[in-house]
Amino acid sequence: MTDATGARAAGAVALTPILSARYRARDLERIAAAWPDGPLVMVGGDGRAEGPLDAVEVVLAGALPAEHLERVVTRAPGIRWVHSAAASVDRVLAATRSRPSIVVTNARGVFSRPVAEYVVMMTLAVGRRLPQLLELQRERTWQPLEGRELASMTVGVVGLGSLGAEIARSLAAVGARVVATRRDPSAADPIPGVETLGGPEALPALLAASDVVVLAVPLTPATEDLIGADELAAMRTGAWLVNVSRPRVVDEGALLRALRDGRVGGAILDAFRDGPLPAASPFYDLENVVITANTSWSTDRVLDRSIALFCENLERYRRGEPLLNPVDPAAGY
Repeated sequence: MTDATGARAAGAVALTPILSARYRARDLERIAAAWPDGPLVMVGGDGRAEGPLDAVEVVLAGALPAEHLERVVTRAPGIRWVHSAAASVDRVLAATRSRPSIVVTNARGVFSRPVAEYVVMMTLAVGRRLPQLLELQRERTWQPLEGRELASMTVGVVGLGSLGAEIARSLAAVGARVVATRRDPSAADPIPGVETLGGPEALPALLAASDVVVLAVPLTPATEDLIGADELAAMRTGAWLVNVSRPRVVDEGALLRALRDGRVGGAILDAFRDGPLPAASPFYDLENVVITANTSWSTDRVLDRSIALFCENLERYRRGEPLLNPVDPAAGY
């Protein structure tokens, strides 16, 4: 923003609820240090601001529904840039679709390490049959079970972006055979341990070859319902599906039928379309399902990384430098 003399005026930064945590005093101090030009305006979970929005030019968009974020955008005509505190940007893009001039960035890379650790943990749990071992413990039954070493397992990573690449590297490091797909294989840097990399057309072959299928794609029109009845039928008998992507990437009705029929060995599900998942959901009744409450990303270090990334971009914005993690609205990520 500029004033009547052409000099840069002091704009404001709007801060919506971030991730699942409150802003700590040190977070606000760090943001204020990166933005000494103007005030910080806090926005509640209902989209209501604690101060005027007319001077806002930057928004840190966290856990705010699209309709509430859209209310903020509508009331702040000077917004130039919205930073998503999540890697997914479908809600931000929906809220800013009427303002194509707004630049959108995201938190790509902030969550890659914890999500990769989650996937490694769950792959080990599948290989060593942890769900069955826990069930035997509940039944007070002493029954040894033979597990599988990761070196004898193939893991298919669907979506080899920054998250998928970290997952693939982590799995390969502990001995798993890794195959992968991504939208444009030619644009990917070589990932040590990834045996084969194909485009979307290679998905059927990946499903047929994998003992564990990990979904790490962004939600776009091309990936919505990516895994449906046909894809589940193409999976290796007894294979497990791990979804650390958006819930709408999977047809949940088709998955429920495949799990009940035994066509799919099991599923590790970290997010659901109807979330929080109601207590009456039939997924809770299935012994071959592990449910986590959207916690694959949640560790003691992600908030620090998220604030650090935003502050670095805030300083870049003030200096007129290119921002990190720009989003292509046409691609959806």
